[in-house]
Amino acid sequence: MSLPCPPDAGTPARDGEATVRLLIDGQPVCVPAGTSVMHAAHTAGCAIPKLCATDRLEAFGACRLCLVEIDGRKGYPASCTTPVAPDMVVRTHTPRLAELRRNVMELTISDHPLDCLTCAANGRCELQDMAGAVGLRAVRYGLDGANHLGDRADDSNPYFRYDPSKCIVCNRCVRACEEIQGSFALSIVGRGFDSRVRAGQDESFMASECVSCGACVSVCPTATLMEKSVIEHGQGERRVTTTCAYCGVGCSFDAEVKGNSVVRMEPTRDGGANQGHACVKGRFAWGYATHPDRVTTPMIRPSIDAPWQKVSWEEAVTHAAAEFRRIQAEHGRGAIGGITSSRCTNEETYLVQKLVRTAFGNNNVDTCARVCHSPTGYGLKQTLGESAGTQDFASVLKADVVVVIGANPTDGHPVFGALLKRRLRQGARLIVVDPRAIDLVRSPHVEATHHLQLLPGTNVAMINALAHTVVTEGLADEAYVQARCDLASWQAWRDFVARPEHAPEAVEAVTGVPAEAIRAAARLYATAGNGAIYYGLGVTEHSQGSTMVMGIANLAMATGNVGRPGVGVNPLRGQNNVQGSCDMGSFPHELPGYRHVSDATVRGSFEAAWGVRLDPEPGLRIPNMLEAALDGSFRGIYIQGEDIVQSDPNTQHVEAALAQMECVVVQDLFLNETAKFAHVFLPGASFLEKDGTFTNAERRISRVRRVMPPLSGKADWEATLALAAALGHPMPYDHPSDIMDEIARLTPSFSGVTYELLERRGSVQWPCNADAPEGTPTMHVDRFIRGQGRFMLTPYVPTSERVTRRFPLLLTTGRILSQYNVGAQTRRTPNVAWHGEDRLEIHPTDAEDRGIRDGDWVGIASRAGETVLRATLTERVQPGVVYTTFHFPESGANVITTDNSDWATNCPEYKVTAVQVTLCAQPSDWQQRFALRHHRQRGLQATATGGIPHE
Repeated sequence: MSLPCPPDAGTPARDGEATVRLLIDGQPVCVPAGTSVMHAAHTAGCAIPKLCATDRLEAFGACRLCLVEIDGRKGYPASCTTPVAPDMVVRTHTPRLAELRRNVMELTISDHPLDCLTCAANGRCELQDMAGAVGLRAVRYGLDGANHLGDRADDSNPYFRYDPSKCIVCNRCVRACEEIQGSFALSIVGRGFDSRVRAGQDESFMASECVSCGACVSVCPTATLMEKSVIEHGQGERRVTTTCAYCGVGCSFDAEVKGNSVVRMEPTRDGGANQGHACVKGRFAWGYATHPDRVTTPMIRPSIDAPWQKVSWEEAVTHAAAEFRRIQAEHGRGAIGGITSSRCTNEETYLVQKLVRTAFGNNNVDTCARVCHSPTGYGLKQTLGESAGTQDFASVLKADVVVVIGANPTDGHPVFGALLKRRLRQGARLIVVDPRAIDLVRSPHVEATHHLQLLPGTNVAMINALAHTVVTEGLADEAYVQARCDLASWQAWRDFVARPEHAPEAVEAVTGVPAEAIRAAARLYATAGNGAIYYGLGVTEHSQGSTMVMGIANLAMATGNVGRPGVGVNPLRGQNNVQGSCDMGSFPHELPGYRHVSDATVRGSFEAAWGVRLDPEPGLRIPNMLEAALDGSFRGIYIQGEDIVQSDPNTQHVEAALAQMECVVVQDLFLNETAKFAHVFLPGASFLEKDGTFTNAERRISRVRRVMPPLSGKADWEATLALAAALGHPMPYDHPSDIMDEIARLTPSFSGVTYELLERRGSVQWPCNADAPEGTPTMHVDRFIRGQGRFMLTPYVPTSERVTRRFPLLLTTGRILSQYNVGAQTRRTPNVAWHGEDRLEIHPTDAEDRGIRDGDWVGIASRAGETVLRATLTERVQPGVVYTTFHFPESGANVITTDNSDWATNCPEYKVTAVQVTLCAQPSDWQQRFALRHHRQRGLQATATGGIPHE
């Protein structure tokens, strides 16, 4: 039996203290002022037929099916566009209304195919439902006259079909594209009977500006826009609400399941982070979970050049445990370590760090945040007192000016990007600080007031110049600072940024940005009202990443922009649970809750709970582990759900280090680049195969629920338990909820978190404890977590990675909408139709100087290495700067990034690499070696799996 359409109130709810009382069908109703008659009727339990109306969009009044009678008013007004009024008397069902509605429905059906029994929407079609609701039994005209039944379908999009023969021109899809996503890719062309939905400039969906977010598909009341997965497999039979496993937005989805197969992922209407919206990845790109490349049986081998051997789970974990114990016996307790996964759940990450600290007996544990947002943890802890962002996503709707620094929300965090664009269309101002012209600089109905297109590596000089303007022009919020900040640090910082060397005029030559533009941006941020800063890896992945994070916090405090809705310091986290992996104690110097391992009191509480003595000394970070491997003192590693060969900088350095190790255990979905250096492979489980929680960029803890059984027989937490038991440290958990209960007992910011609370609320934002039992949407409201906000001095120290005659260009890196991180998931979906290779963006001037044309193969050389990519000529980048993504392993983007890193956290400086670009005719030496190794490793895997893996 098909799942029914979710309840829909017809128009959005209104907020406000003022209320209106009225009568609907004789029933007294009280609703907020501004509520539509349709929504009020829904509140009263009166169902009014509708087709163009949905509570996800503003009222439009096109279908005329929702007509009502109102005392004292002529005619039959549309209930969706009619606001309630005091003492209004409304009738929703009368003989005359029934007749009018049947006539409207008959006209609609007259130009619609009558193929309900074979239609993919059968059983879940609003047109079908409304025809039944109004009592339509016959259609008298239209079938022999002009109609659109022969219109050709558009199958160009890999995920959904557009069938115009079934379109009733309700305009929902067009409005969703405008109001929810903000792409304006759809429009209605023609008038009257000739009105049709058009993508782009009368193009196919694939050729248009459509970003495949699925908003149009979600709101379509017929089968005009329909998921191909539903067309092929039919409607789902049950719903399971879970959380997306892609970026740090953490969208909630209703997985619609038939048997054990997902047929549709529908964004949850009241999802805390996404409120019913999605992007192409979360909405459609979940097919990787059942891709033929999945490795579902444990494997072992004696060396990285030997064939893989399929074994049982018990054999695999017993072998891994024995090897780890052997290494420790021969080389010392610190000779092994582990890396937790930001793609796994909080509970699974917690277990891995617990295993390292208890079973391994050291603190050699780290996570991918080391190479992305570790400077956020350090910088915000120093200034505000907590290693996380300050706001919820909805806060942006109350911002008056938004500053986006080193982030590309519409590509990297597209659901938040759509929300931000909505606020900008409502009138908020935008400042973009980025070396590249991201889409937000100029896109439909959105344009940045200021784009400070600085040179890579000059972030700190820029933030100091902005602060200099605020301080020297008297724009600081002195009252806020006096009331809430440490005055000694304020005075020292104020005097520091007021120095002449920080003036915009002084740094203009350094940043490449005109001084007056810097001053204008600073004035706007300081004076426009609520000022919100959102930043990404373009802030943290620098040699001064931690300094820049502190500089951002300084600026926000100085202007009073912390501690209320509409403001704040907001890191846009890259992976689905990178915030959670940090919260769970994945750094070598911190236990869960960001508490230092040297704190005897904190350590004592964990020792009592875990029954072991814990090492009081911080362990090795990922770069330290790799260096120690090369010098022979680090010999074994347990890597859960991370591909450090592809994701970490200086690929050849990482490969050399892994090749020196004696026991590399990789736990993942696929035999990734790191697994090619592994001795033990433990099959991972996708987000669809497990229970647990993720924590997104706004500190929102959301449930992950099992949709189908684990293909390997174990979820990731169960695999870690098996390894811990084999190491002689069994962990007594029967379900991930037991793990969360332990986390809550030991972690003050999580002390109120339970699965029962998450079931009741849907999600909750930490801190969640006795002081905030329902969570904390906005942090630092009355006081900072550390008491008083602390200003930190932020001297600009130029990176050592500078252009030279040999390497005259600066390379910076980033992401693209359709691909995710190292691409292991999205490359195994139809998303490759949009982005099938990493390309190098180069300015036409630089290209002309080198004889490069669009599409040419070019070599990119740095002091670390060389690779070859295809060139794209674009003015998105400025002369002297080139840009690429890192989603495809064969591209070797990180072969050319160096081992420069942040001074405080060792976060790599991915965003600044001096390079030369030249025309090239063949792959680089590394790419040729990669191809040979890839072919050889596929053959070694084939001996275990009985066939060559799919590409």
